[in-house]
Amino acid sequence: MTNVIVVIGAGSIGQAIVRRVSAGKHVLLADIRQENAEAAAKVLFDAGFNVSTAVVDVSSRTSVHALVEAATRLGEVSGVIHAAGVSPSQASPETILKVDLYGTAVVLEEFGNVIARGGSGVVIASQSGHRLGPLSSEQNAILATTPVEELLSLPMLQPDQIKDSLNAYQISKRGNSLRVMAEAVRWGKRGARVNTISPGIIITPLANDELKGPRGPGYRRMIEISAAGRAGTPDEVGTVGALLMGPDGAFITGSDFLMDGGVTAAFWFGDLAPK
Repeated sequence: MTNVIVVIGAGSIGQAIVRRVSAGKHVLLADIRQENAEAAAKVLFDAGFNVSTAVVDVSSRTSVHALVEAATRLGEVSGVIHAAGVSPSQASPETILKVDLYGTAVVLEEFGNVIARGGSGVVIASQSGHRLGPLSSEQNAILATTPVEELLSLPMLQPDQIKDSLNAYQISKRGNSLRVMAEAVRWGKRGARVNTISPGIIITPLANDELKGPRGPGYRRMIEISAAGRAGTPDEVGTVGALLMGPDGAFITGSDFLMDGGVTAAFWFGDLAPK
């Protein structure tokens, strides 16, 4: 049976991971915009990959379920790369919670129902999830295990509790890593694994827009003060993604991998620490 790798989000990071794990497999590349999916698919096709496209809105369970059905018609889903999302400068707190928090939970649940034995998944979270102060054990548990359709009704996620788009993004990304930890238990019962990667500033079209926008000075300061002294590349995230999805990562599941060049370390214990 054909092995299918599903990529949700046709951006640079999803492409970098899929190029490393999909030789000889069928790639189903899904994005909210058909033109984005087709442009990325052409690059992959021209590089020798077997690829098809789909449109998906991760904030809609109906849409995600349709993607699952399209994937299973192609073959056995052996890999899922979830790299779709919106950033604080792109959307309102409500939209960020719906796409980044709820949408990720839906993807994990729907694909967790069909992931093949020996399969694996990677969710792209963010260094922002590591900027949030500690949550209580009760808050951790409810973000990780609340039934998906009840998530957005949680008191801690209501407008009077969420300060702004950045706060919504931080809690969504923290929620992603917690939800993956809980889902790793369920995926494990199918003999599959799932992890998160929390990248820092990775040079993509979105990051370039951020560097030129109102948040640009803050981005540049993070880069300058970090131990690495530079931004990251999609290929570096791809390398970690390939480890997590491949045989060398067979003992890794339910984990979150922070790769930000040392920005979070500087935020908590260095020159970026809040005064």
